[in-house]
Amino acid sequence: MRATMMMAVLLAGAAPVAAETVAISAARMLDVNSGRISDRPLVIVVDGRITAVGRQGELAVPAGARQLDLGNHTILPGLIDMHVHLTSDPTLSGMQALRYPGSFWTAIGAGMARRTIEAGFTTVRNVGSVDYADVGLKQAIERGAIVGPRIVPATYAIGATGGHCDTNELPANFVFDRPGIADGPDGVRRTVRELHKRGAEVIKYCATGGVLSVGTSVGAQQYTQAEMNALVEEAHMLGMKVAAHAHGTSGIKAAIRAGVDTIEHASLADAEGIELAKKAGTWFSMDIYNDDYILAEGAKNGLSEENLAKEREVGLKQRQTFQAAWKAGVKIVFGSDAGVYPHGDNALQFGKMVEWGMAPIDAIRAATIRAAEALGREADVGQIAPGRYADIIAVAGDPTQDVGVLRAVQAVVKGGVLVKGAN
Repeated sequence: MRATMMMAVLLAGAAPVAAETVAISAARMLDVNSGRISDRPLVIVVDGRITAVGRQGELAVPAGARQLDLGNHTILPGLIDMHVHLTSDPTLSGMQALRYPGSFWTAIGAGMARRTIEAGFTTVRNVGSVDYADVGLKQAIERGAIVGPRIVPATYAIGATGGHCDTNELPANFVFDRPGIADGPDGVRRTVRELHKRGAEVIKYCATGGVLSVGTSVGAQQYTQAEMNALVEEAHMLGMKVAAHAHGTSGIKAAIRAGVDTIEHASLADAEGIELAKKAGTWFSMDIYNDDYILAEGAKNGLSEENLAKEREVGLKQRQTFQAAWKAGVKIVFGSDAGVYPHGDNALQFGKMVEWGMAPIDAIRAATIRAAEALGREADVGQIAPGRYADIIAVAGDPTQDVGVLRAVQAVVKGGVLVKGAN
């Protein structure tokens, strides 16, 4: 008791810690809301959050502020990728991946996190990792032990026995722990609670088969409507959003009816599924670049002919679905599935989004304000605006005219701290 009282007295008498103030300037700034570019922006940051945005010479720089000039570049909000796997390496696919222990994947995750933020992605939703590695990465980044983006972790992806999220590569006599596997309404509820306890901030589950699994039909539904209803209800009760991996038509529609927040991939959504998504306000997160990488490099990286055949089955159809969904008014966010293709190349997808129907500003919004809304974190990220984290990137040129400039980010600021680039 005496020691506690002494500590309270010491703390009460201690001088307050001065807030760090940073003044960030550049040649131009993109307002992702309006789509307009203004010149000579000035952004004032206090303790990592933006307090004011104005124009150089008009907005006062607080006395003692640290100056951070991003030069003759255009600044815009740090990008958000809604579908990554930081603890995956696409060059170690298929059976090759089984040669490495869980600790290996956690270790390489640190390197992949750095690649990701240096590519301009300051926030990511990590939708599946083993050994709770994404939680560990998030904690290490927040402590400053490693450099990386803000992470919204899902921990294990939840899946049915023998389904896409299960491990089906090994012979039947190999038995091992599978924390994400759950069956039946009560089983999926228990698993949601367990993952929430272990640090999940979003729940990801496999509603249908997938491309990179063994022994699953890519479009086949793998959970009943009752199971999906229970899973989503439980996650929402705990305050978590739900992402459903769903390529197949019936699984997409069942997931939307269950109330999921985002459909991942959405490759074979039909007109009814698109209309259901539009009416429900369900977001589509569609990885429409990585078909190019999988078909070009997958065999060399260890993918089986089964995997490659499934990719050939859905790749073009997914892009056509993306085009149809966007034209119909479905809400779409940026989700690359980085980890299936190399981390740091996330921005390659912007070009495909534009090629298949989006205007450049809409593709950018999908990775900024729209992604922040889908995450439920629009008060923190997605804009250069007061109250948000000072997560800012700088590019050469005008990204509303050429999204290709987003593939060569010149500077990255996270929470007012320069991560990449020179002052």
